[in-house]
Amino acid sequence: MSGKIALVTGGNRGIGWQTALELSRAGVKVVIGARTEAQGREAAEKLKAAGAEVEWIRLDVTKAEDREAARAYLEKRFGRLDILVNNAGVAAGGFPPVGPDHTASEVAMEKLRAVMETNFFAVVAMTQAMLPLLKASEAGRIVNLSSILGSLTEQANKKSPFYMAKSFAYSASKTALNSLTVHLAFDLRRTKIKVNAAHPGWVKTEMGGKDAQMELEDGAKTSVMLALLPEDGPSGGFFHMGQALPW
Repeated sequence: MSGKIALVTGGNRGIGWQTALELSRAGVKVVIGARTEAQGREAAEKLKAAGAEVEWIRLDVTKAEDREAARAYLEKRFGRLDILVNNAGVAAGGFPPVGPDHTASEVAMEKLRAVMETNFFAVVAMTQAMLPLLKASEAGRIVNLSSILGSLTEQANKKSPFYMAKSFAYSASKTALNSLTVHLAFDLRRTKIKVNAAHPGWVKTEMGGKDAQMELEDGAKTSVMLALLPEDGPSGGFFHMGQALPW
């Protein structure tokens, strides 16, 4: 992986921060995106203290000017992008066992639009902005941070352990993200770019909460695996810890 260039959106904390650390340990030059200068500098300093080779850029994925500035920076600095980890995302007001603060029949349109804007529309726009740089790579990799709560199969299965985990705005945004993964993999099927969705698991982060079952180190493993896929690796799939998940 020596010489590979990666961009991790939302890389200043949680799973994104850990993903940046693990990629750097694998020999990848990592650029993390953070919404503010303070967040970016603090995260980069902690990563460097942990031995990572990283840079940071100010990047709010919902802002067109930030996405364009990120593209321009990477093009000027490296001339390409080998790995795009679309990690930045937001929750929608609670997860089990507390439960969401809304249902599909009562969700406020403002909340639904806000969650979709970050978790889906911004990812589409971010990926489109980075595609020319990914196509300049010898073997581009796109990793979309999804969730098992975006699996229609699991959400509809009364026997699934995730059946009662209904957070409509969040789940809908991740289902849409899964659709993007399938369609983008199809669009790029004749290239060397691979596109996959990752379910990190229920991880002890600010979003996941203290009751989550997985430690941060394990939560980053799926993203890292998909970012470092070999030439014969899959594309257009949904994975957790190497296991394929149902859409």
